[in-house]
Amino acid sequence: MGKPFMYGMSVEGTYFTDRELETKRLKLNFENGVNSILISPRRMGKTSLVKKVMGLVNSDSIKVVYMDIYRCRTEYEFYEKFATAVIQATATKVDKMVETAKEFIVSIVPKVIYSPDPNTEFALALGINPASNTPEEILNLPERIAAKRGIDIVVCIDEFQQIGEMPDTMTVQKTLRSVWQHHQHTSYCLFGSKQHMMANLFQSRNMPFYQFGDMFFVKRIPTEKWVPFIVGRFADSGKVISAELAQDICMAVDNYSSYVQQLAWNVFAISGSTVTAKDVSDGFEATMAQSVSLFVEQTATLTSYQLNLVRAICQGYRRDFGSKEVTSRFDLGTKSNLAKLKKALVEREIIEIADDGSCSIADPLFERWFKRSF
Repeated sequence: MGKPFMYGMSVEGTYFTDRELETKRLKLNFENGVNSILISPRRMGKTSLVKKVMGLVNSDSIKVVYMDIYRCRTEYEFYEKFATAVIQATATKVDKMVETAKEFIVSIVPKVIYSPDPNTEFALALGINPASNTPEEILNLPERIAAKRGIDIVVCIDEFQQIGEMPDTMTVQKTLRSVWQHHQHTSYCLFGSKQHMMANLFQSRNMPFYQFGDMFFVKRIPTEKWVPFIVGRFADSGKVISAELAQDICMAVDNYSSYVQQLAWNVFAISGSTVTAKDVSDGFEATMAQSVSLFVEQTATLTSYQLNLVRAICQGYRRDFGSKEVTSRFDLGTKSNLAKLKKALVEREIIEIADDGSCSIADPLFERWFKRSF
């Protein structure tokens, strides 16, 4: 077998574990044309979940489109990515892609650019621009293709929070919502890696995408699901790890999917034929070392007040930061400044605020590092 654990990318096949309920629900949505919104912290495996379901439903009658719009910074960069992904997913051959583009999009001269990269055979360039193509024309593309070909289409958009960072974002969001809400043969699965921005886009009543679809939160995989997976992956590679040590791996990183796989791999790389407690400890240190540069970058520009609020949360304070008990230990500035401090740390994805108003550190590894360093 290959590498027993995978992290830092979406996983599939034997690397994918649990998510039975989420898989069933998302598959049902895809098959029945229900829009889906996935929200969770980073490293919870949203992309892996979506790609697993894509593999289960993609067929002659249901075509699934996947696109990652992380690099899209403007409205028309998104439209180019959107149209290209839809055409490539619904026309399997290069010549058919060009024909489809010409058939459904006016005033373009599609080009196929062949790549020297062995992993990327070609790229389709459509040249969509505001002078020739309206947003409505591009956004209706999957619906028109689906209706003409008698199929259903599911459009999956990763890093959807980028829409919220575009210039004149409210206009862009209103345009997307106004077009997509009328589609009968096309549904959408929207998800992203910045939880607070996704929540703002879809949970705020004054936002265009409020109640756009079936929204569910991708939670941590429970320890009882991780343990047999970890034990089994070690066994398949000829090594032995006890259930207790597999549980320690999960607890060390608070069951965050990517971190569990990363730590498990580091333990695997360090250990002999039988894993020891020291292997798990050394593996954790290796995992921590791999993340230090990112954590240093995250804290480098924090103000002293922001750092103090993080300190307070790490010391177990979750709310009432204006109380005498907290202010006597941590200088957080004026009480009126607290809301700004929390908002800034949420936007930097350092803390999370629960529905009850309590605060917590978003990343369990960051929390362990911060306690050591500050």
